[in-house]
Amino acid sequence: MTSAAIAEIDSVKSRLKSIWTAGDYDRFSRFMEGGAREFYERLNIAPGCKLLDVACGSGQLTLMAAKDGLEVTGVDIADNLVERARARAKAEGLNSRFEEADAESLPFDDASFDVVVSLIGAMFAPRPQLVAQELLRVCVPGGTVAMANWTPLGFVGQMFKTVSKFIAPNRMPSPVLWGDEATVRERLGRGLSELSLTRRQYLFSYPFPPSEVVEFFRLYYGPIHQAFASLDADGGERLRRELEALWSAHNRAGTACTTVLAEYLEVIGVRV
Repeated sequence: MTSAAIAEIDSVKSRLKSIWTAGDYDRFSRFMEGGAREFYERLNIAPGCKLLDVACGSGQLTLMAAKDGLEVTGVDIADNLVERARARAKAEGLNSRFEEADAESLPFDDASFDVVVSLIGAMFAPRPQLVAQELLRVCVPGGTVAMANWTPLGFVGQMFKTVSKFIAPNRMPSPVLWGDEATVRERLGRGLSELSLTRRQYLFSYPFPPSEVVEFFRLYYGPIHQAFASLDADGGERLRRELEALWSAHNRAGTACTTVLAEYLEVIGVRV
């Protein structure tokens, strides 16, 4: 890799870290507990397994597994989220380990975990082929590799498309390509003996109207927080209007509340 390419990757990683340390993802993720629980329970993980949660955020799924008695490790690129996950585990008296780490270069030996999972997380790393290699590498033969990834045409894919009109483009692959079946088969297929791909719906439910949901995302969800921060007053107002229109168009609740279904691709595979 040339020095220019290395510098570009370093710059992208720096921006990613600033995105995910911004806002308050722990507070944001509390409204997503239900969907995380549904995804986790479908994995049917046997007691006593060693589980790695890649891009774990503040430990949402990792702590669920710890409560079930699994030996759990969570890693994330955002140091503040790792610290928050540790604090949550300590407060609940849960046995778990959390480390700051990059999904493209996991600090573990080959075949270290029975289950390697990423819930709406590793999909945001800039070099997906390295992510795929690492997820497979640290999983034992016969173990489970699982992901949940937003799809290009689902609600979150549309939200990211809306935001992308207002921010500078980058040359890295779109994160939502992890929600495309053919792309996932290309990236992971050769390392798996079985692969199940299922489109599912993640429920976003808020006890406030779409206008307040947009403000909630602006305050607490890193990518939206940083998008607004990069814009002047006029650009921010235009982005706000477009996001409010998107949330309103998909809202299944009344005007006082917001309920939106967001499609994701559930990826469950068995390591060769």
